[in-house]
Amino acid sequence: MEITLNKLQPGEKGKIIKVAGEKAIKRKLYDMGVTPGTELVLRKVAPLGDPIEINIRGYSLSLRKAEAETIIIEKKVWTI
Repeated sequence: MEITLNKLQPGEKGKIIKVAGEKAIKRKLYDMGVTPGTELVLRKVAPLGDPIEINIRGYSLSLRKAEAETIIIEKKVWTI
């Protein structure tokens, strides 16, 4: 199931499919390690929804809601 990063709930995991948006934003995210194929966990969401904190590549990263909307992910669905 492909969704944007801002649609995840705290504790949910996903895998980055692609980063859309303007060239400058895309480059900034790539420089921070937000690249296709990378797995992440949404850790926290601020009370008003901006910013969000993700755990990616072993470190915590805070992103603005507008940046999170440009990141297309595949949500990890757990089955038992």
